[in-house]
Amino acid sequence: MWKITGRTLAVCLSLIVLNSVATAQINLQPLGTYESGLFDESAAEIVAHDPNTQRLYVVNANSGNIDVLDIYYPANPTRLFQLDTTAYGDGANSVAVHDGIVAVAVQADPKQAPGKVVFFNRNNEFLSAVTVGALPDMLTFTPDGQYVLVANEGEPDGYCLTPDNQGDPEGTVSVISLMNGVVNLTQADVRTADFTNFTADNIHPDIRIFGPGATVAQDLEPEYIAVAPDSSTAWVTLQENNAIAVLDIASATITEIFPLGYKDYAQDNALDPSDEDGGINIGNWPVSGMYQPDAIAAFQMDGETFIITINEGDARDYECFSEEVRVGDLSLDPTVFDDPEFLQQPENLGRLKTTTATGDADGDGQHETIINYGARSFSIWSADGHLVFDSGSDFEQYTAELIPNDFNSTNDENDSFDNRSDDKGPEPEGVAIGHIGNRTYAFIGFERVGGIIVYDITDPYQPTFVQYTNNRDFTGNAEDGTAGDLGPEGILFISAADSPTGTPLLVTGNEVSGTTTIFSITDISLALEVGQNPGTMALLQNYPNPFNPETWIPYQLSEPAVVMITIYDVAGSVVRSLNLGYQAAGYYRSRTQAAYWDGRNNLNERVASGIYFYQIQAGEFSATRRMLLLK
Repeated sequence: MWKITGRTLAVCLSLIVLNSVATAQINLQPLGTYESGLFDESAAEIVAHDPNTQRLYVVNANSGNIDVLDIYYPANPTRLFQLDTTAYGDGANSVAVHDGIVAVAVQADPKQAPGKVVFFNRNNEFLSAVTVGALPDMLTFTPDGQYVLVANEGEPDGYCLTPDNQGDPEGTVSVISLMNGVVNLTQADVRTADFTNFTADNIHPDIRIFGPGATVAQDLEPEYIAVAPDSSTAWVTLQENNAIAVLDIASATITEIFPLGYKDYAQDNALDPSDEDGGINIGNWPVSGMYQPDAIAAFQMDGETFIITINEGDARDYECFSEEVRVGDLSLDPTVFDDPEFLQQPENLGRLKTTTATGDADGDGQHETIINYGARSFSIWSADGHLVFDSGSDFEQYTAELIPNDFNSTNDENDSFDNRSDDKGPEPEGVAIGHIGNRTYAFIGFERVGGIIVYDITDPYQPTFVQYTNNRDFTGNAEDGTAGDLGPEGILFISAADSPTGTPLLVTGNEVSGTTTIFSITDISLALEVGQNPGTMALLQNYPNPFNPETWIPYQLSEPAVVMITIYDVAGSVVRSLNLGYQAAGYYRSRTQAAYWDGRNNLNERVASGIYFYQIQAGEFSATRRMLLLK
């Protein structure tokens, strides 16, 4: 967290301007939530935003349609209608919005058949539809708006139709040109980037090709796409294959596939590999982790393009073929592992999920390498696939420190401490990149334990942790809808310029709880202007200082706004945050006792005397005062 350096915090009874910290930091706080009321039905997944109408488009896999939410007042998001896509296939998988055009990826029935991309305008009117590859799982507009790129995963039908393997379609990337306009779109505007030029003889040997009876083109399964800022190149994650493909957009050609390699947990990294070890035990083990990213994003710093991957991990586990076993069921090579019996005990590595498809290099039935799914981290890579940074063991270390009673919980029930340690830990999945001021941030969602972790990636070679926040209530009941956000899937950053409040927002689509939540993003760098914004509103009028739990702090709004009050201690930690919701223009008072109240303990029991920072955010305006608390 931020801290004040190089100055003494003397007691001061007057207004001060806070503008003397070395690095900027931000703070996320939940602002508003739309609840579908559906538990564990995938009722909120991918989210997209139209800044002109202040609408969110949310994939509702339960209905197969797109929920359209009004977020003009983000503290109270409401559903306007559903965008019906059921006439075009068996359900929406992804949605993207650009300049008022809404693109939806719709899978076929069966999903091994070619799917469609359907285009609508912001008035819910159908514009056009084109056919793409099998199982269009994710789509995105290029930054210049000239193309829509579609990752067609080509997932198999259980591998049960061997030996001809007709149930395993090829994975492809569709490149849809919008240069002739969306209304006039035809099938001639769709080109397919496939993998047929890659064979067992010319593909890198570290790329996992292991589906039974599958060609290389059938085995590669595009998952997620990131596009270069200049719209020339895209990078496509091949999650099960532990690789990334490079797409030349203009020619619709896959030019390269590079493997991501393995992460060493024996020395440089650590993990908690067991759900039966009686607690949090993050340590070194002879395990290699496959990065296997789900989400990917591209960003540019100092003219150089980087890609960030969220290393979730995934196994092929189908009706007629599964690679997934536990380490306790492997035959370990005794010439490599000194004490296989010790390693395979449940409280050690015995419960850890591993693969039979990789790790037995000489094919003798004994594994020389124990391989885990995912890397429990995020990574930054150069555009040509060289690892620049990996967050190592941060995710488990931070959650162990911040939510020790709920470490590695699962996402569909509370009281599940340590449940996911034998799988993929917190299981990072989604990412959004946000530019705030002169800083760049990565917002990363944990699919299992929940929450958003934030890193400052302004220096891609040395990212720094900023915050972990979890809008989950571990005392609630998941099935009854009282446990808050569960299973964040899609993550969306809304810039200040595009935001209805004039300040940045973050949105999460939460698959298990069926909720769509909007977070405010507050700059707490202490570089905020304090005082009046002429013609807009006057905040934080004079009030008693020192103050006590009974003090009322007056503020005035000259325009309607959503009001957030946040109190920080001198270390920059949030003591309390209150969302006061949408308020009309007028004169108000906020009681400091109420601001500190948490429903269990009052101010005198929780907070010591000392210096605090009291911030009011109203729309695009923020003001902060330093106050002395005397109890």
